Amino acid sequence: CVASKGLDPETGRVLSEVVQDSYPDKTLAALSGPNLAVELARGIPTAAVCASNNEEAALLVRSAFSCSSYRVYISDDMKGVELAGALKNVIAIGAGMSDGMGFGDNTKGAFLARGLSEMTKLGVALGAKMETFLGLAGVGDLFATAASTLSRNYRVGYAIGQGQSLQQAVDSLGQVAEGVPTSDVVLMLASKVGVEVPLMETLHSVMHGKMGVK
Repeated sequence: CVASKGLDPETGRVLSEVVQDSYPDKTLAALSGPNLAVELARGIPTAAVCASNNEEAALLVRSAFSCSSYRVYISDDMKGVELAGALKNVIAIGAGMSDGMGFGDNTKGAFLARGLSEMTKLGVALGAKMETFLGLAGVGDLFATAASTLSRNYRVGYAIGQGQSLQQAVDSLGQVAEGVPTSDVVLMLASKVGVEVPLMETLHSVMHGKMGVK
């Protein structure tokens, strides 16, 4: 069961596809959703979605992880669940930038709506189902990651919004912010399938110093 959120930096493939290369005879599943680790460890009510091309595998994962504070739903859209989990990290960095610059909820609400639109269009073009982006792996995880100070991607964005460079923001975080390398892959994938992602292009330019944060 793949529980990491990201894309292969060289090929742009979702992680289950990379893992499948090493374990071609294994049945894989992907677990994702608004699952901030600190809250999960505290037993705060949390939900996730497990996706697999094999329903029995998804049900097995659900049975293994479900408890009084953790509910797991199932899906057959493994690619969509993984893409949503990776792409939302890029948008979450932008949400942090918005807050770091002192903008309000109007700004972030509009930003997240447009970001979700780009995530969905790109995901569908890559073979995912649109409804996946409207569920736990998409809008649910996007909201949690873009609104919580527990989110590493949000904190990197916030630091950039406060005037730090990307390197300073990442160094001060001291942890991995998956949205940073994912932003590189997003542009490659968008170009490959002919989908316009102006918001994510702009975020990439800001993160790499090609454009000022304002």
